[in-house]
Amino acid sequence: MDQYVWETILAVALGFVAVYGILARNANARRKSFGKGGAEDREPRDTATTTPIDGIFRSKNNDASDDADVIIVGAGVAGAALAHTLGKDGRRVYVIERDLSEPDRIVGELLQPGGYLKLIELGLEDCVEGIDAQRVFGYALFKDGKRTRVAYPLEKFDSDVSGRSFHNGRFIQRMREKAASLPNVRLEQGTVTSLLEEKGVIRGVQYKTKSGEELIKYAPLTVVCDGCFSNLRRSLCDPKVDVPSCFVGLVLENCQLPFADHGHVVLADPSPILFYPISSTEVRCLVDVPGQKVPSISNGEMAKYLKTTVAPQVVPLELHDAFIAAVDKGNIRTMPNRSMPAAPHPTPGALLLGDAFNMRHPLTGGGMTVALSDIVVLRDLLRPLGDLNDPPTLCKYLESFYTLRKPVSATINTLAGALYKVFCSSSDEARKEMRQACFDYLSLGGVFSNGPVSLLSGLNPRPLSLVCHFFAVAIYGVGRLLLPFPSPKRMWIGARLISSASGIIFPIIKAEGVRQMFFPVTVPAYYRAPPAK
Repeated sequence: MDQYVWETILAVALGFVAVYGILARNANARRKSFGKGGAEDREPRDTATTTPIDGIFRSKNNDASDDADVIIVGAGVAGAALAHTLGKDGRRVYVIERDLSEPDRIVGELLQPGGYLKLIELGLEDCVEGIDAQRVFGYALFKDGKRTRVAYPLEKFDSDVSGRSFHNGRFIQRMREKAASLPNVRLEQGTVTSLLEEKGVIRGVQYKTKSGEELIKYAPLTVVCDGCFSNLRRSLCDPKVDVPSCFVGLVLENCQLPFADHGHVVLADPSPILFYPISSTEVRCLVDVPGQKVPSISNGEMAKYLKTTVAPQVVPLELHDAFIAAVDKGNIRTMPNRSMPAAPHPTPGALLLGDAFNMRHPLTGGGMTVALSDIVVLRDLLRPLGDLNDPPTLCKYLESFYTLRKPVSATINTLAGALYKVFCSSSDEARKEMRQACFDYLSLGGVFSNGPVSLLSGLNPRPLSLVCHFFAVAIYGVGRLLLPFPSPKRMWIGARLISSASGIIFPIIKAEGVRQMFFPVTVPAYYRAPPAK
């Protein structure tokens, strides 16, 4: 054990050196302007998302009682939570959602403990009640016949605090009901076709109702949170969307997980397999398939792939029969896993939120935690403001939002991207060693598992701690290679392991923004005060 302690102390010291090096190289680099556009996106080119107006048009619904302080586009987790939050603060909120029926998705089903704490802070914790949600207390990892368990460090919290897993649609419907219960919040089913722009300011939206009627709605602030497939974000940010893999989703019925109330991660070939409960009788299985193409479901290729390639790797064996039964049942779903760093164009009168604004690989289940944390930050910024009718001044003030959100969002985003790359199998010896080192490091328990899992769960959103633990894993891997006797080959693999680790995490940090992640107090917007009343 003394050996592990000294190796970890050395790893943390070297981690600080590595962090200092990358920060020093970037400290004097010229930051790109938020307003600079033109970057290429991997998404298909959207149609125009802003419609110029000249001040002559007026809302067909111009009854004073129908005026809105805030328009929210989308009523998913982010939109519904924001509607309730702003409505509770006395804002008149108008929500336009494409489909108000219960969603049926295979992601957005695991809320980390840090996200549950944000639910409590927003007064929405009762939304996980009455939907057969399951409590989650940590993870079980499986690799090459070995297993280990890492628990959330919840000792300092109330007994009710833990992760929650559930059917995504049930959770969203509860959030929508909670928002709609407020007299100053209105939900309408419709499709927003464009943002209304006048002299560089977003004044409202144009949308089509469920009946097909074209309407215009005005408000001082429009918040766009219409999800990962947003058609409106292009005019508000620089979307650099990456699709590293796809999830294939199944529901396993009437089976017991080896570790009750835990998520299960199988480090399979070529990429991880996830299991977690979504009700008292159902277990969600997500099979990660690298790349943007998956075997066809319609011609049976997917079922064959799941049975011949995935099923032999389904560990624990207790789930094998249930997995085969789920494949035979045929209810197989797929979902592209998208990641997109936040690169906003601060625009007067509009703001992006949720997956329309920022995405990360869903392996770590951090999306809802980031969205709810962002809502808490935005709520606190808007609370001192009685009037939102000066969009340019409000836009300048809300630039602080992009810095204040960084501790939580950057920690979870960076960990999700880095962990996915580490957990995927590789023919490269250095990457193999990094994967094994990560499994063994977490298996040590104590501070070695509590530190990383507190970062993953949103309980300790500290980017510097994340970098230190990441390089501690790398140095631990090098130590395993060099002990008891180093050889030239092992030393070379160790050097490549450190290089590989750097190549994984530093590009993600660069995309998140080095200055905002590690030196937020040096960003002028960090100190922005509310505009004078």
